[in-house]
This record gives sequence, structure tokens and C-alpha cells, in this order.
Amino acid sequence: MFEPTEMQRDLAAAVAAFCEGALQPTVEEDDDHERFRRELITAMGEQGFCGVATPEAYGGLGLGYVEYCTVLEEIAAVSGSYAVSVAVTGLPQQILLKFGTEAQKARWLPGLASGALLGAFALSEPGSGSDAASLRTVAERRGDTYVLTGTKYWITHGGEADVYVVMARTGGPGARGVSAFLVPGDAPGLSFGRKERKMGLRASPTVEVVLDGVVVPASDRLADEGEGFTIAMTALDSGRITIAATAVGLARASMEYAARYATERRQFDTAIIDFQGVGFLLADMACGIESSRLLVHKAAWLRDQGRPFSDIAAMAKVVATDTAMQVTTDAVQVLGGYGYCKDHPVERHMRDAKVMQIVEGTNQIQRLVIARHLKRRLATGP
Repeated sequence: MFEPTEMQRDLAAAVAAFCEGALQPTVEEDDDHERFRRELITAMGEQGFCGVATPEAYGGLGLGYVEYCTVLEEIAAVSGSYAVSVAVTGLPQQILLKFGTEAQKARWLPGLASGALLGAFALSEPGSGSDAASLRTVAERRGDTYVLTGTKYWITHGGEADVYVVMARTGGPGARGVSAFLVPGDAPGLSFGRKERKMGLRASPTVEVVLDGVVVPASDRLADEGEGFTIAMTALDSGRITIAATAVGLARASMEYAARYATERRQFDTAIIDFQGVGFLLADMACGIESSRLLVHKAAWLRDQGRPFSDIAAMAKVVATDTAMQVTTDAVQVLGGYGYCKDHPVERHMRDAKVMQIVEGTNQIQRLVIARHLKRRLATGP
């Protein structure tokens, strides 16, 4: 865990080389024009990046979450938008692996793992964000089908995905009334509202999803009725690890760019990295990134070992995303006026980093999760 294996180093090098050649040429243009290139996801899928943690039997690489985090860090170092896309299309895969039937797995997993298909996760609603159990989208049982009606907000890949994991209410209020469904992207009654105009992750589409009487066969429900909230929370535990890994990539790229700049930039006949005001900023960046990566990899390792990881995933998400926000902000400061301009990537990384503190559960919610785990641990003993 403290030292990557030769395979992990080779994987990181392969991802970095691919991203430099395939993502880097258009990353600024796509950010400027809010352009999502589906073909880049397809290309990453062909390299195995979309199905890192999906078993080979279903078309994935059959590796673990530590390797998945390695891949996401390298993608994020070039493009936070496409790292998030890979993470989001991976979420339905993990849900299917844990909760799906064999028929559901066979239908969706090979395409998602290969990048031929794109996945999405639809939980949030206009009035249901941190209080996810208050969602109002309804799934009404009618014989062997369900009819879904409602609106989902902040959906990555909205209008682009081939399958949506949709949380909808089949019972009474609260978490126990929520069920989960697989909804094809071309289902009649499924439509898409406005595309959000975002501060960051501008090459990743975030779109309102409208379900107007969408008919879903009962065979496309995931697990039993009333299990949807458990499915969502289980998935988000894993999603927090991937967002944390993405944040590490953003932070690392910003630090490396700022350090190179500070080494080359001279004032008063001295490289500015030799001034304590700058050098100490860079030193703090390095400390934050190293500690964040270790925590992310611990959470990933625990998951790979089949051990409880919810609290560590929450810690990793808080530490890595808060660190990314601080590091990217300080990287802009190191570059001064240049850092505030789009000619340098630290400006984009800073905008991308902000949302990492919000998605997959805000960092305030993560602190509640951590505190509850601590309370239980103190009550039950070591």
C-alpha cells in the first residue's frame, strides 16, 4: 500500500501516456465550449479504463479499487471532467455487481466496462440533495411493470447515458420506501431538461432528467422493493473513494505545474521557489497530496479486502477534496496574475476542484458520517 507494485506503476504510466495523447489536445477547447466527446470515453473503454474494477467475466480488467484510483488520478491530472465521467459510468457497474441479477449483469456490464455504453446514477432531485431519503420520484406498480414519474437534478451524463440507475419511491416516506431501477436511455417518456452551466467540470454534461410515465419491467428493478436507499448509500461509499482519487489527480497536476513555474520564474535574480513565501506553499501542497493519496488508497485497499470502509471512505473524501481546493487555490497564487488566466491549467483545476467538496455527499455530510462512526466505535469499544 505504501509502494505501488510494478503492475500499478505500468498501469499509471500507460494511462498518463494515453491521456497526454488523447485528452490533452482538446481539454482547453472542451472546457471553453462545454463540449463532451463521447468518443473519448469509448477510447478509454477500449484501453480498459472504464471497467478497471469489473471482473473479466463481464468485460472488465478484474483489478481492484487501488488500481481504479490509480487510473482516475492519472486521468484527472489531465482532465477532471473525464475522470468524473469514468467514475460515474463505473458506479452502475458496482451496483450491478453487488445487487444485479445475472440477466441484468449480462445485459449491461460488458458494454459499460468496454466504454461502448455509458452509465448514470440518478438520485438527487430539486428538493432532495443531502436529504436523499426525501426524494419524490414515484414508481407505481402495475402488474409486471412499474411506471416512473418525477424529475432528477444534477445528473452526470444526462441525455448521454445508455442506462440510468434511478431511485424512486415505491412505498411510504423515508428511506424504506425507496427502490432502485435500471432505465434505458431510450425509454419512452424519458426526456432531458436544461444542461447546467457550471463553474467547473465543463466538459462533463450535468443535465436534468425527467421521467414522465416511464414504464419499467419489474425485472429491471434492482433487488427487492425498499432496498433502493441501501443500494444508493452503498454505491456512494465507493463513489467517495473515486471522487477522492480524482481530487488527488487535480491537486497533483496543480502542484507540479506550480513547482515548475516557481523553478523557472525569477524575481530579484532568484527563482521564486527559493523564497519562503512560495517554497512553503509548495511544501504544504506536497504534504497534503501525499497524505490524501495514502488515505484514498487505504479506503480502496479496505474495499478490495472486503472489510468495512465507509468511515475511511468519508475521511478520504473530506481530506482529499479539501486538500485539492487548497492546493489548486495556492497554485493559482504561486503563478500570480498568470494563474488567474486561462492560459495556464491551474485556473481550470481550481474550478474543477470546488465541486469535489460537494458531489457524492457534501463534506459537511461526510463529517456527520465520520462522527457517527466514531460515536458507535466509542460505544461498542475497539
